[in-house]
Amino acid sequence: MNKVSAFFTKLFGNDVNEFETPFTVANAAKYGDAKTKASFFIMGFGEICNHQYIKGLMYLLIEIGYILYMLFEGIHQIAMLPGLGESEQGKVWNEALGVYEYTAGDNSVLILLFGIAAIFVSIGFIIIWKASVRGCYKSQWLREHGYPLPTFKQDVAALFDGEIQRTLLTLPVLGIVIFTVLPLVFMICMAFTNYSRIGQHLILFDWVGLKNFGEVLNFGSEIGSQFWGVLGWTIIWAIAATFLNYVFGMVLAIIINRKETKGKGFWRFCFILSIAVPQFVSLMVMRSVLQSNGAVNVILENLGWISSPLPFWTDATWARITVIVINLWVGIPYTLLNLTGILQNIPGELYESAKVDGANAWITFWKITLPYMLFVTTPNLITTFTGNINNFNVIYLLSSGDPTPVGHTAGKTDLLVTWLYKLTIDRQEYNTGAVIGILTFVVLAIVSLVTYRSSGSYKNEEGFM
Repeated sequence: MNKVSAFFTKLFGNDVNEFETPFTVANAAKYGDAKTKASFFIMGFGEICNHQYIKGLMYLLIEIGYILYMLFEGIHQIAMLPGLGESEQGKVWNEALGVYEYTAGDNSVLILLFGIAAIFVSIGFIIIWKASVRGCYKSQWLREHGYPLPTFKQDVAALFDGEIQRTLLTLPVLGIVIFTVLPLVFMICMAFTNYSRIGQHLILFDWVGLKNFGEVLNFGSEIGSQFWGVLGWTIIWAIAATFLNYVFGMVLAIIINRKETKGKGFWRFCFILSIAVPQFVSLMVMRSVLQSNGAVNVILENLGWISSPLPFWTDATWARITVIVINLWVGIPYTLLNLTGILQNIPGELYESAKVDGANAWITFWKITLPYMLFVTTPNLITTFTGNINNFNVIYLLSSGDPTPVGHTAGKTDLLVTWLYKLTIDRQEYNTGAVIGILTFVVLAIVSLVTYRSSGSYKNEEGFM
């Protein structure tokens, strides 16, 4: 292994970027010998010829498996993608049995899913193929320059030493590809189809291009007018929920953290206690007590303070204000905890210097406390804003998006995420739901990137001055 390390030192030198390597597919095609070039077509051929039998056979088996998969399944699955199937389920009368027998037709959902999976498998095979070619060319270079070829045992040892990053990242990356990227691509593809209960396109559906995006973004269409209304409320909700939680949590943290405040632990316990109660329990209780016949309205009517129930969930303005206020009660304790730790880590010398210079509490807050907290918490604020845009629990468990105008699919308190849920789970309008999901991602990406790049946390990563 010392000789191999010396080889890399000699190969790269001081003038070569540490990430550059001559072992590329292009160099293998240009400078490779017959064995290396044969590996372009027969994976592992070069390794087998160089007596690296285990590695060569592994590459060869992968190629054989891929070829068999493509011959029996993959080619057909990819070929079906442009049309997404045409054969409907058939019904044939069986004279002998006296019953109708059903013949299976095409299922566009499975065709789309398996077709995308076949493309992912092909991309994965190309990555492995490139690794095989590069490895074969590397073995050729080592052999030509008199260096010993690593044995299979040494290759395995390298995976737990110099190549440990590949070993540790392989499974997580595969998990992300299979359970995140593949479903995401599948969802994006659905946005370009007419996969919906409308028109009975739940079994067989077709590509419709950008038609769904045009309908959703069109102010004049029914679905478009609802989208822009829900988008506007979603942004207002996210800003109000994030800003108010931060402000009130900061005020509480500062008050409790003051030297003059006694029983700091008790006051923190009072607010933290609400975190210990499962959120869905708290939300369901609040929804019940604020109903027209709930505890709040009954008590107020019995006291004679109101003559009719307050419309907490039946009036749009009341419902929106109610969910924002209840979200404060749920979210402020988390902000209190985060900011308490930050306040306790602000250097005391800053406050002593400000006091010597004659600064009062208000100036100290604006010049020291607030800038320090914003510098540290800006990434967390962006995360909180993103979480509030996707805050399904609070909205759905409190108001279910209501009140909902007659004939509309979105309620006045629906966020994009709760509306998406209704469109897909309740109404089976999967194509429109996919469009809403894509547009939600676009809004989040733009806001998050612009906000973070404009913050001091990004511009001054060295520290707060």
